Amino acid sequence: MQQLRTKAIVLSRHNYRETDRIVNVLTPELGKFGLIAKGVRSMKSRLAGGIELFSVNDIVFIKGRSDLATLISSRLDKNFSDIIKDIERVQYGYEILRIIDRNTEYEVEPEYFNLLAMTLSGLNDSSLSISVIKLWFLFKLLIISGHGPNLLTDNHGVKLSDGEVYGFDADTMSFFVDRQGRYSVNHIKFLRVLAISNNPLIVAKVNGVAGYSKDLMSLIVLMGDLHLNS
Repeated sequence: MQQLRTKAIVLSRHNYRETDRIVNVLTPELGKFGLIAKGVRSMKSRLAGGIELFSVNDIVFIKGRSDLATLISSRLDKNFSDIIKDIERVQYGYEILRIIDRNTEYEVEPEYFNLLAMTLSGLNDSSLSISVIKLWFLFKLLIISGHGPNLLTDNHGVKLSDGEVYGFDADTMSFFVDRQGRYSVNHIKFLRVLAISNNPLIVAKVNGVAGYSKDLMSLIVLMGDLHLNS
């Protein structure tokens, strides 16, 4: 049988039989699929170190007749080990793994792998606030999945203006002029930065990021609740 090689991030894993483990992984080129790692729980196994959570791994596997591929070899490529030093980061790390797993099919675009790898990298950096990472991850996931809001025009098709204050219509995923609204064009500009940035470090350098994060958190969570399986 043909051996295939790829990078992989473990989304979930559970024990199987006496020494085996079934692992669900996300890859950049081959999508999402399940692996059986035979004998991985035995003390002499060479596979265990390459299928750790919160890491990018190099794996070699073969596809069989069942839905599960068989893991042949594994090697740790990038280990985001600092995540486990902070319980809040660990908890959010598990949460993003679940969210990605629930929102991806087996044939999935490479953008999901890149998003997950960069989010884990952000969580590994203690200088980055978790609130910024959460905003960036959820908003980028909305964009990738095709559920991002309209950041150019209001609900009537009029270009968003510096002189207006806006509310947000979750049904149409667009802003509307509202004198009692919570969002200025500066908030919307910050959302545009979230949409185009490929690294939460970029977002963290925006002036006033703490204020924007606080103001927009409930809005982005609302979008996620409506459009993501979170």
